[in-house]
Formats: sequence, structure tokens, C-alpha cells
Amino acid sequence: MPEIAGPLALYVHWPFCVSKCPYCDFNSHVRERVDEAAWRDALIADMEYEARLTPARRLSSLFFGGGTPSLMSPATVAAIIDAADRLWGFENAEITLEANPSSVEAERFAGFAAAGVNRVSLGLQALDDTALKALGRAHDLDEGFAALGVAQRHFPRVSFDLIYAREGQTPGEWEAELSRALAFGTEHLSLYQLTIEPGTAFATRARLGRLSLPEEDASLGMFEMTRAMTAAAGLPAYEVSNHARPGAESRHNLTYWRYGDYAGVGPGAHGRRGGMATLRTRLPEAWLKSAVASETPLDGPTRADEALMMGLRLLEGIDEAVFAERTGVGLGDVVSDAGLEETTRLGLVVWGNGRLRLTDKGQPLLNAVVSRLLT
Repeated sequence: MPEIAGPLALYVHWPFCVSKCPYCDFNSHVRERVDEAAWRDALIADMEYEARLTPARRLSSLFFGGGTPSLMSPATVAAIIDAADRLWGFENAEITLEANPSSVEAERFAGFAAAGVNRVSLGLQALDDTALKALGRAHDLDEGFAALGVAQRHFPRVSFDLIYAREGQTPGEWEAELSRALAFGTEHLSLYQLTIEPGTAFATRARLGRLSLPEEDASLGMFEMTRAMTAAAGLPAYEVSNHARPGAESRHNLTYWRYGDYAGVGPGAHGRRGGMATLRTRLPEAWLKSAVASETPLDGPTRADEALMMGLRLLEGIDEAVFAERTGVGLGDVVSDAGLEETTRLGLVVWGNGRLRLTDKGQPLLNAVVSRLLT
């Protein structure tokens, strides 16, 4: 099992939302009332548990995810950041908070910045009021623009999310929307194709024939257009769905994709700690009573499979030496000869100079390529 060493990333999950979006399969819940003081104390206690198992490590990043972390008060965010500093200490850390752009939450941004948040990820999701309503969002376009402006005034680093290939959306409409998004000048964009996740309201509508997404060729065209437009604007893709100015990549998410160690606290949070897969209890009320659901040692082949699936999301691909160090398995031992020969012949992957990566042609076929490589 890999030795626990080096910097650590910390993920803190706040599970509450104002409403449940119909496309969302994250562990998010709507509650009329939340005892924030009790939740603050419970999250810090969960962090203390992880800190005891990761001594002498410092945090390279802290990410508040959800749910809707911007529903927390700045005082709660400050308390969690202070506890993280006390328990681990920061190493030039990126501290990100996911936020929804309702007017009330935007007013809290100054407080979040004072608490130590230095990067915000804003869930705009669409730049069209009709689309926002269809996506079940609680904000309108004016609120979204106002929140983005406040974020850009208060935080040195700003990212926002958009969903494309939505129902009824044409390539021309996405081109216009993306052009508008790029004009805001943020350093990072997360641009996701709408997918139908099991268990969501959209999955039910699709099964009943009440939801129709663009044809595969149109979606692929939007993907390729996205790559070209962001690159031309100086925010090239560095991961399947993420685009940034050079140096502005999400350092926290890079830890996941490079198969580094991260601690996950809060309801339903996953973690990877020294070859151990950790999972927290999913239901918020049950988590308050017993936070840890499972801790499972991962054998070398399982770690290698995970590292392959995560690493190929990055345009930089997988470094053979780092892969072996973090999994205990050689990259050549997990990639099948037949799968590699086929995907190379089809122009989907390139392996050379100690690195395996997907080509531009292979990127939109990520899941199929990984499946073939592991066969």
C-alpha cells in the first residue's frame, strides 16, 4: 500500500440546497431548517478524525462542495478554515467554495473572502432565462450576472459552470452563449454536456419520452466547438470538461485526476487516503450520528484501474512513473495489449515518452476508450 506522504487535499461536503435540480444526482437535500452550529461542530469533528490518520501532512487545497456551500454563513466557513489550518496547516493552499448565484448568497461573498476563501466556483449553468427555468435553477439571468460581478470583485480566482447540449439547444445557440461567457474574462470555465443520470427527475422524463436531447452528431459538434472557442480565447481545455488559462487550473481537482490523496468529510463524501477508499454516511441526519460508512483497503489492480480512469480525463494524460508510485502497479500491467493496439490504430490514444494520453479524437469517447484499454 502506498506510503502516506506529501500534501493532502480536503473536501468538505455541505449537503443542503434550496431546491433539487432535475439533472442533479449529487448528494443534496432540501431541509426547512438546518442547525448550522451543530453542523459546524460535526464537520470539524469529522476533520479531526481524518487529521489523526494523516499526521504531518499539510493541505494543498480545501474545497467546499455540495449541495450548496454558499448557504453556510461566512462565520461557519471561517470556523472550518481555521480548524483545517489548526489540524493540518496550509501549503500555499487553494480554498474554493461552490456558490449559487441567488442575490442573498452573493451578499455573503465579502464574508467568504474575509474568511479565507480565495477561489469561487459559481453555478450559473446557463445564460438564458428559459433554459435556467428548464434546468430547475433558483436564480434568473440578472441574478447570475450580478453574482458574477460581485465574485469578480471579491475573489482573486473565479470559475463558473455552464451546461450545454440541453434540450432544444442548437449548435448556433451554444456558440452565442459560449461567446458571451468567454467575454466575462474569468480564468476558468467548467463546461459540461448535459447527461441523464439515473435516479434524477430528468431520467424519469427521458424514460417517459418527455425529454429529448440533441442528436449525438450535434452534441459532438458542440464539444468540438467548445474546444476550439476556449482555446482561441486563451482558456484551453486541460480536462474533458474544464478549461483554464495556463496556471489557473483547479489545483484541488487536479489532485483527483492525478490520483493524489484527499480527505473527504461530510455526508456522502468519498476520500482516498494512502491506498484506502473512505466513504461517509450519505443521509445527513444519519451522518450526524455516525459519520464513517466504510474504509476499504484498495489492492494494486483496483488503484491502477481508478488511476487510469481519472488520469485519462486530463489532456496531459498519465505519467508512467507517477502512476507506478501512486498505485504500486506499472501502467503496462493494467493496460491490455489488444486494447492498446486497437485504440492506437484508431487514433484515440498515444503512448510515448513515458506518458499515455487520449488524442483530441479520443477525448469525447473517454469512457469507451478506458473500457477497451482495461479489457
